[in-house]
This record gives sequence, structure tokens and C-alpha cells, in this order.
Amino acid sequence: MLSEYEYQALMLSIKVASYTVLWLIPVGISLGWVLAKKQFFCKSVLDSLIHLPLVLPPVVIGYLLLISLGQQSLIGQWLYKYLGIVFSFNWKGAVLASFVVALPLMVRSIRLSIESIDPKLGQAAATLGASPIKCFFTITLPLMSPGIITGTLLSFARSLGEFGATISFVSNIPGITQTLPLAMFSSIETPGADLETMRLCVISLAIALASLVLSECLSQQCSKRLKGE
Repeated sequence: MLSEYEYQALMLSIKVASYTVLWLIPVGISLGWVLAKKQFFCKSVLDSLIHLPLVLPPVVIGYLLLISLGQQSLIGQWLYKYLGIVFSFNWKGAVLASFVVALPLMVRSIRLSIESIDPKLGQAAATLGASPIKCFFTITLPLMSPGIITGTLLSFARSLGEFGATISFVSNIPGITQTLPLAMFSSIETPGADLETMRLCVISLAIALASLVLSECLSQQCSKRLKGE
């Protein structure tokens, strides 16, 4: 049985990961489609910025978020004064940190899925009178569904495991910002908490493994349906 402390960390992690993918899906689809279909000035710069979190230390990401969106920053003060939004030392900040870290996984999965679609399908639909919007929703979106599913589940798993950016941006406050990785970090530092640490480790492994297996199974199912098997 999980203790109240462990249960809170688990529920907060699931909450943060769920909100993260909820915001990531529309943003990932938009950016993936733009990068796959459009040619424009500074496209490589946009692509590099999106994938920058893959190579940056997560602590650096958390620090940049803190100085740009913390309550002492100009943007943070404006958000709090006019919109009542606070990111630093708040679970919403954990969502934002996870969003930034997981964005490359979502965009890359969707972009690769779009690039694998035969462009002649859209051209054929256009010659039959289909508008670009109709082509997107009837052809592109269904065919890119394996990429969306893969990106969503990988982003969900990545959000559950996010540590560096989260602790740098929102700290490690039990019941408020302490997600599963942060709870495990606290347990490791606590003498005699080996059993609690092991439970949290097993929970993290189980959730991550389940996400990866589910991602693979759903992607295969979608591929089979699209091929008519």
C-alpha cells in the first residue's frame, strides 16, 4: 500500500503529465505540420529551437523558465497582475517545464509521420474539389494518427519522469510541486527510507514501461487499420 505522501506524488505526476499532453497535442500537430509541409526563412532555426531541450541540461531549462516566467520577472509579474497566473513554485509551472522538455518528442513523432504520407493523396483529393482544410482532416490527420499516439504516450512518460527542469523552476514542495521523481529524490536523501525509495522506483518503472508498450501496440494497430489489414 502507498503512503499518503507517495500517493500525493503519484497523483500529482499523473495530473502534470495529463495536462502536459493536453497542451502538447495541438501545438505538436501545428509545429509538426509546419516543419513537414512548409518552406520558409529560418525554418532550420525554428527546428533547432524546438529540439534544443533534447541537448540542454534540464536544470538549465528550469533556470531559464525561472528567470523568464518567475514572479520577479517582467513576464511573470504581468501574468500575475493581469491574468492571475503564477508558474513558479506551482504545479502549473511543473506542467510548463514538462511541456518544454517533452515538446521535441511530440513534434518529431508527428513530423516523421506526416513526412511518410504520400503527397499524391492530397493532390488527388484537391483535384476532386477538396479544400486544404478538408484534405487535412480527412486524409492527413487520420494517416498521421500513429505519430500522434506515439508522441502523446512518449511525452506522457517523459513528463512523468521530468526532474531537473521541475525542481529548478518550481522547487520540491510536498503536495504542491513534488512529483514522483522529486519524491524519490527526497526519499534517497532520507536515512532509512530505502523501502519507500524502492516502491517509488518500481512505480516509476511500471508506468514508463506500460506507456512504451501501449505506444507500440496502439501504433501497430493504427498502422494495420490504415493498411486495411
